[in-house]
Amino acid sequence: MKKFRIGFLGAGGIARSHIFALNSLKYFYSEPPEFELTAVASRSEDTRNRFAQDFGFNSAVSPDELIASPVIDTVFILGPNNVHYPHLEAALGMQSVSRIYLEKPVCSHHEEEEKIHKLIHGAYRDKIVQVGFQFLMASAVRDALIWWRSKDFGRPLHFSFTLKHSDYLDFSYREKRRTRLTPAPDGGAMADLGSHALSLMVAFLGDDIRIVSALQSGEYNDVPAGSDLYSEISVYDPKTKAVGNVSGSRISAGIGDMMAFEIYAEKGAIRYNSMFPDRFEYFFEKEGDWSVRFTGSNFKPVTSFPSGHVPGGWLRALIHAHYVFLAGKDELSFVPDLGHGLEVQRLVRETAVHIEQFRDLRGK
Repeated sequence: MKKFRIGFLGAGGIARSHIFALNSLKYFYSEPPEFELTAVASRSEDTRNRFAQDFGFNSAVSPDELIASPVIDTVFILGPNNVHYPHLEAALGMQSVSRIYLEKPVCSHHEEEEKIHKLIHGAYRDKIVQVGFQFLMASAVRDALIWWRSKDFGRPLHFSFTLKHSDYLDFSYREKRRTRLTPAPDGGAMADLGSHALSLMVAFLGDDIRIVSALQSGEYNDVPAGSDLYSEISVYDPKTKAVGNVSGSRISAGIGDMMAFEIYAEKGAIRYNSMFPDRFEYFFEKEGDWSVRFTGSNFKPVTSFPSGHVPGGWLRALIHAHYVFLAGKDELSFVPDLGHGLEVQRLVRETAVHIEQFRDLRGK
């Protein structure tokens, strides 16, 4: 296995999670990918210097200097949402780069979506791009996807996917995260949190889900009206005729952070809630009872460290996402590529249109 020369575009909080995941690979996998932390870039010289010193990067540089590097072959795009597309375009143009890890969302505007569609048929063809929907790599979600695809649940009839969060009820929390309170689709609950629920929906049910309507709630004087604090969409799958809803919330008191989904089909059902991260549940009509499938930290046949009985958690999923990104040795995992990221972004963009229509209706 080659040794990857890694560059980080971004040195904020999410970058700390990524460096933790990279440094943890050696504990979880028998043949971990080798890498060198070549450079970290940020617009703030103090921030990048401190990050490089704290986490062992060889150098701290400006974004332009990193993009000009002739030796970096792997780029992590970890900056604010509005620079994801410019950084993606720049990274794709780096001749030495073969792999790009792109934090979601893949872009902020429709024009950028269209440009990415063109890139897929150009420079992207020779490069691996993985989008940061790490909930797909949670052990129980990974296993539920395998189960859903390998068992006969029948045609889906209705479903629900949600990611609920609570911290934006606190003014001081909102104040520190002004860049995430931009109007949808660049910011807002559906773009920032609900996009993970959309990602799972696409993974389970496929592309081309259609949005029928949307709702929005939660108002504060310090939050722009177009930045949804809670939104939900009603959706329709033209392939199966199934209907469902997807929601994203920043203001669900008492939740903390919760991902959940349930799919009901003609022959059975499947459901998951991150409050119980080591398991999912399924039901078959012919058996007549719900069953629990425990997964713990099991990623068989790749690894099951520390144990199949130990709950995985958010960071464990991120570690596996990095293993898949660098090693590519898990054929059972659903890997969110750039096409997947674009499908989620389409849904986020269309949600923004529908909740704007709802705000207009509510105003009347």
